[in-house]
Amino acid sequence: MDFTTRRARYRGILAGEQCVHPGSVFDPISARIAEDLGFEVGMFAGSIASFTVLGAPDLVVLTLTEFAQQIHRICRAGDLSLMVDADHGYGNALNVMRTVEELETAGVSALTIEDTVLPRSFGAGDAELLSVEEGVGKMKAALAGRTDPALTIAGRTSALRITGVDDTIRRAKAYEQAGVDAIFLAGASTRDEVATVAAELSVPLLLGGTTGELQDKEWLGANGVRVALQGHLPFSAAVKAVYDTLKALRDGVPPADLRPNLATDEQMAQFTRRASYQQWTADFLG
Repeated sequence: MDFTTRRARYRGILAGEQCVHPGSVFDPISARIAEDLGFEVGMFAGSIASFTVLGAPDLVVLTLTEFAQQIHRICRAGDLSLMVDADHGYGNALNVMRTVEELETAGVSALTIEDTVLPRSFGAGDAELLSVEEGVGKMKAALAGRTDPALTIAGRTSALRITGVDDTIRRAKAYEQAGVDAIFLAGASTRDEVATVAAELSVPLLLGGTTGELQDKEWLGANGVRVALQGHLPFSAAVKAVYDTLKALRDGVPPADLRPNLATDEQMAQFTRRASYQQWTADFLG
């Protein structure tokens, strides 16, 4: 597992001129499917980690250990460059350092640290942001925790939807000055927002969603966006498929009738890398 090469590929995307959509993955099989389909990058979100590992909503009740363990399983399964949403770094700036150490060891190619106050404070209503000073401290701590210089560390801000464009630019420029490799712009919904922020930065942008007028990859690439998420549909699709299959079986549908909706034997062989295991069995077990 050559994690540095994967990280170099991710940095190649940041240094390019095109925008890519990552494949949203959540376990080894989904990561292999994304890799086999040719996705340049995989994305493992904090919300999807909470759904997958705990079956819980995205309320930051997942622990760093649980997150890192699932990342390790994903990264060991193939050669996909994986970016992850490390939320707030699981605590203060010192916890951020520990988070970077653990996720780098697990094999990520890129991670984001955000400036939202997480988990939710007692009595808090709407989402709150850290002070810029604390946010900068977290970014500097993340960079200090990195041992492989090929690992990408992105500063993530949700200021667009909370405090507006001007504060977003102020925060993004402060994180850029702290040394982050990219800015993850959460909550962007218009081209004007993206273009305005991009014009103030020298580092590339990552987007948390591409709906409406932000669906044109050519426009995004021309305006500094290098990676743009498309949501996390694969996990939702998987949940529906499991529900529909179990419900059909519970309702008495014969298993043979469900075959058209199932992965083929050829697909199962491909995604479990059956041929490799058969060869190893022949080589090492006689």
